[in-house]
Amino acid sequence: MWTTMKMKRALSSWFAVAVLVAIFGSSLQLWAQTQSQTQTSTPAWQQISIPKLPEFHPPQPKRIVLPNGMVVFLQEDHELPMIDGTARIRGGERSVPAKTVGLTDVYGEVWRTGGTKTQTGDQLDDFLEQRAAKVETGGGPDSTTASFSCLKEDFDDVFRVFVDVLRNPEFRAEKIEIAQKGLYDGISRRNDDPSQIAGREAAKLAYGANSPYARTPEYATVAAITRQDLIDWHAKYVHPNNIIIGVVGDFDSAKMEARLREAFASWPKGQKATDPEIKIEPAKSAYYEVDKTDVNQSNIQMVAPGITRKSPDYFAASVFNEAFGGGFSSRLFGDIRTTKGLAYAVGGGIGAGWDHPGILRLMVSTKSKTTVESIQALDEEIADLKKRPIDDEEIKRAKDSILNSFVFRFDSPEKVLQEKMAYEFYGYPLDFLENFQKGIEKVTKENVAGVAAKYLHRDQMAVLVVGHVSEFDKPLSSLGTVKKLDITIPAPPPGLVPDQGEHE
Repeated sequence: MWTTMKMKRALSSWFAVAVLVAIFGSSLQLWAQTQSQTQTSTPAWQQISIPKLPEFHPPQPKRIVLPNGMVVFLQEDHELPMIDGTARIRGGERSVPAKTVGLTDVYGEVWRTGGTKTQTGDQLDDFLEQRAAKVETGGGPDSTTASFSCLKEDFDDVFRVFVDVLRNPEFRAEKIEIAQKGLYDGISRRNDDPSQIAGREAAKLAYGANSPYARTPEYATVAAITRQDLIDWHAKYVHPNNIIIGVVGDFDSAKMEARLREAFASWPKGQKATDPEIKIEPAKSAYYEVDKTDVNQSNIQMVAPGITRKSPDYFAASVFNEAFGGGFSSRLFGDIRTTKGLAYAVGGGIGAGWDHPGILRLMVSTKSKTTVESIQALDEEIADLKKRPIDDEEIKRAKDSILNSFVFRFDSPEKVLQEKMAYEFYGYPLDFLENFQKGIEKVTKENVAGVAAKYLHRDQMAVLVVGHVSEFDKPLSSLGTVKKLDITIPAPPPGLVPDQGEHE
């Protein structure tokens, strides 16, 4: 296992080279712009060799599998006298029945605030605050989490609390009610922000209106969640063979391993979590309209199902995304915003999920009076890919952008640890991170053209527009079939009156 000093030297070396390449390249470009464009000989600056980025070899956490199936990752980092840990448990919101959507939101909050069988959540708050420590829990689409953070000297005390919360939650009724009220408030406000509306409705178009990847909590589904539901969820999923734990910080790995074995080795296996089978049912290609009369701009999204990171097209799609819609130097930004002046923001690409398809999404934010014109501009860009594929210069710029920024995503042992835990969770090779650089470098112009042709089919994409319909430059119907979306929030069940403040 690498020493901490070697870990930091490796990260620092990679970081330094990336920064120098970025700064040096930018300086040369600015200098070149001041030179005469009539020179016939090769300018001196073009003859300067820019060093190639070294291979990326991040510090490797120690991986341990306990007899009960729990997977442990340990990553030493002695820079600060801190220790942080996260347990990721299989089973998330996508496994929740439709009648109790929002269950993992309530569960993820009350798991911690509801306290344990021996201490209330408020007592845990006082205990942890005295030590400037924290123990937190949460829920997500495919997993739930419990985590801790503390000073090295307080590890034993805080770790005992963490284990108690992980294994012995009480889910006190009064905390469940507080969590439900928080969700009610969020439901009441969910149509305030047009970009939030666009994101929510676009997911429904890409995955299907009733897909677990797109559905949202309603008053009725949140109200239906009971304490017994939380107890049953915990009993079904929180078993050592469903848990991956990562610990990073100022500790000795051998001693930490012994401490974790002492805490968890005797915990018996339980029912193994299984992923639900979820069918992707995208909406038919059409124009989907949300009329929001209190705005003066439109949020436009063209969507379809994307790919996973396990796809052989993942690296080529990453380069395509950066070149076509990834940033200030992308084709969409240059053509639609800079040249045509149509967009406040524009971009997108072929989304890649971990274990299910991401969303292929192209987005434009524009004035109400240029809504249809902006959609047509996007159409032109998609069609133009056949006549004017992403060229060598665009590909080089995209690769440089991806690789030169890559180090910033993994510039600490903690970030590397979190990424390795994700690979373990989703069944990826643990060296996927190390091979990312090679995968990007191998992408060719033909690869990029291939993914564009394979995935960008305009006649299969649903177009969502959230804006003030009466102020559009032309009716959406001038482009094709229009379907109006009703985003009215369903009323709460009888007897349930959420505290909505001004949002009644």
